[in-house]
Amino acid sequence: MPKKTKAIKVSDIKSQKPWLKKAKVSVYEIETREVKKTILIICEGQTEKLYFESFPVLTLTVEAIDLKGESKLKLIESTIEIVKNSSITYEEVWCVFDMDFKRGEEEFADFDNAISKGEKCGYKIAYSNDAFELWFYLHYQYNDNKNHRTFYYSFLSKEWNINYEKDGKKYNFCKSVYEKLNNDEKASQDKAIERAETIYQAQKDKKYHEQNPVTLVSELVKFLNQNKRK
Repeated sequence: MPKKTKAIKVSDIKSQKPWLKKAKVSVYEIETREVKKTILIICEGQTEKLYFESFPVLTLTVEAIDLKGESKLKLIESTIEIVKNSSITYEEVWCVFDMDFKRGEEEFADFDNAISKGEKCGYKIAYSNDAFELWFYLHYQYNDNKNHRTFYYSFLSKEWNINYEKDGKKYNFCKSVYEKLNNDEKASQDKAIERAETIYQAQKDKKYHEQNPVTLVSELVKFLNQNKRK
């Protein structure tokens, strides 16, 4: 009597062929299939917006918005409205602004209240005093003296061979700053982070407007670096 054989489905036969077997999902595939997280960066100028958009992030989507010089408190209030009306759930919300001594006591209160309100909303505040350009300056040198923004403008003008106050705010130049700093042998982002943290630690117990010089842009830069292409 012939030996009994087990019936095999056609689909089972196909699955036994090496080229038809389902391959295991690789770690790479799992990682690339993950939905990118989105962060929101609210800025008060084009310089900041284009600089942060230049970071070559891979695992993150950066949505940067330039609110064009609104008061600090107004910037926070606008951020609240943007977040509330957005269809996106942001992983983190960052507000980037600096001091302005033109308005004196009025500006101090606006600066301090904006930081406090933003933090209560759960936002990360990358504030600078006196200017965002302090962050660029720290790529080249350490300085813990109080300086007006014109000091940083003058330094960057000489270092970059331009009139920074006149041409440094133009679109094409702002778009080039990240690469300019990244490719300049005299500039170091790692040193800038280290220097920024040193001057902050020496003043962190003071009122916000009394912290000068200071920049917490380094905190946002570190976060973006964690999500860069390797």
